[in-house]
Amino acid sequence: MKRKTLLIIAALTTTSCMAQADTTLRFGVDPSFPPFESKAPNGQLVGFDIDLGNAICAQAKVKCEWVETAYDGIIPALNAKKFDAVLSAMSMTPKRKAQVNFSDMLYHVPSILIAKKGSGLQPTADSLKGKTVGVAQGTTQEAYAQGEWQKKGVNVVSYQNQDFVNQDLASGRIDVTLTNAAAAETGFLKTREGVDYAFAGEPLNDTRYLGEGTAIGLRKDDQTHLTLINNALAEIHKNGTFKTLEKKYFTFEVYNKKS
Repeated sequence: MKRKTLLIIAALTTTSCMAQADTTLRFGVDPSFPPFESKAPNGQLVGFDIDLGNAICAQAKVKCEWVETAYDGIIPALNAKKFDAVLSAMSMTPKRKAQVNFSDMLYHVPSILIAKKGSGLQPTADSLKGKTVGVAQGTTQEAYAQGEWQKKGVNVVSYQNQDFVNQDLASGRIDVTLTNAAAAETGFLKTREGVDYAFAGEPLNDTRYLGEGTAIGLRKDDQTHLTLINNALAEIHKNGTFKTLEKKYFTFEVYNKKS
């Protein structure tokens, strides 16, 4: 009888834990990439991805938890189950598709070179030969710069995050940065430090390195959260929530349903 009672208690405890897990969705994020994710002066997480994640949780009727993680280790942390999904401006590249499953697309923003106004620099190996390009570690921009430019005489320097890249760009320690166009337009280029900088050349859209849009990354075996997230995404598009958030942060459309 005692053993039976213990088994019942164990079963109830397990069921309770599972129910608790089902009511919380934990997102991994590197908050160093405004306007998508960053920290306000009071330490609060803010940005388009943060609002979008909270909207997904509200629609799915689950609690949101945000786990801060350095971007270059965010996929290993996901697979180690430190959180349930990555919502941190993650592009869908062939390499990442081999490691994680992706939700339906969130948005698609090209990558672009940022340089001093009047520099005449272009996002090509010939133009950048002998120059120093700053990129954030673990990003698609880093993969592109290393794969397409570094072997052709361009010095590619990787930083822990884009904030550090921007600091060295403004101080003149690097010549240019390759980064997300929306992040640059609404972030660095609007700051006092970025006033002398501008887009250089045309945007890049090489899907081999830069992916086919941005989505939420999940573990390969996690169909439950994938379904929950995609269902919630469909609803917030349908009810206008996504469009409202898009207009809050951008002056242009970042989502194209034909992409």
